[in-house]
Amino acid sequence: MGFLNRRRVLHAALVVGLVVTLVGTSPAARASVKVFACEPEWAALAEAIAGDLVSVSAATTALQDPHFIQARPSLIAKVRGADLVICSGAQLEIGWLPALLQKANNPAVRPGAPGYFEASSFVLRLGATDDVDRAGGDIHPFGNPHVQTDPHNIATIAKALAARLQEIDPAESSRYQERADAFLSRWLEAVGVWEKRAAPLRGLRVITHHNSWVYLVKWLGMEQVATLEAVAGLPPTATFLSRLNRDFKDGGADVIIRSPYQDDKPSQWLAERSGIPAIELPLTVGGTAEAHDLFGLFDNIIDQLLEATP
Repeated sequence: MGFLNRRRVLHAALVVGLVVTLVGTSPAARASVKVFACEPEWAALAEAIAGDLVSVSAATTALQDPHFIQARPSLIAKVRGADLVICSGAQLEIGWLPALLQKANNPAVRPGAPGYFEASSFVLRLGATDDVDRAGGDIHPFGNPHVQTDPHNIATIAKALAARLQEIDPAESSRYQERADAFLSRWLEAVGVWEKRAAPLRGLRVITHHNSWVYLVKWLGMEQVATLEAVAGLPPTATFLSRLNRDFKDGGADVIIRSPYQDDKPSQWLAERSGIPAIELPLTVGGTAEAHDLFGLFDNIIDQLLEATP
């Protein structure tokens, strides 16, 4: 190889090395915070306030009951590599999350560590009780865990989550704060619009399949008059459905609500006999095509409730 050719090769190698060095130290190439979310709403919230600063995976979808998930090897691997685990808490995931955390053996995301974030602990949980008798079914002594159906809860949790991400990844603290502020500005504006649109729903009497909607009911000033489950967490029985039909066929309820992962037969059975319309509302992001993000979730919930009522 001639002298000039050797110089060209050496120059090319130096250029490549410089590019690799620059790329390796650029913000775009930095390792993102790995977030493992138990439910889709928290995955969506993490992405909304952190964007490309995080890589997010969710353990469940809107078509799965978050009470009942298997601690699969793929989920164990994700928890093992996570920097932050976000779950609803209040024992919603008690049947599977402890096993995941134990098998993953990741000290950074154990309860009590900065990498463990229990969303419902940052808001007022409804329905806390000292009655822990499992004969009563799906009991949550620390309160109802389905806090995501009140958008004011989402705002409070977003602030806490942004602070936690700043603690875990202080080098990007200002970017987390900027993104969180931008999200909250849009979010609170949307909440005002939703509350105006939903004003006609005040006083609406609802029957729910499971006790998943207490925060939505309280937020919109509706009234939950019954659930389809005689025992919380167990499938509705024919005897109990017949009793509900006797109680409500002449009035007293305006709509029956179920979630996408719940069997539609009980609510349809009662709807056909009582004349009360039954609808499927998204309990979380992805529950319907329209609920593609947190904004779409509440848009679709209110749209469907308004359409189902006179």
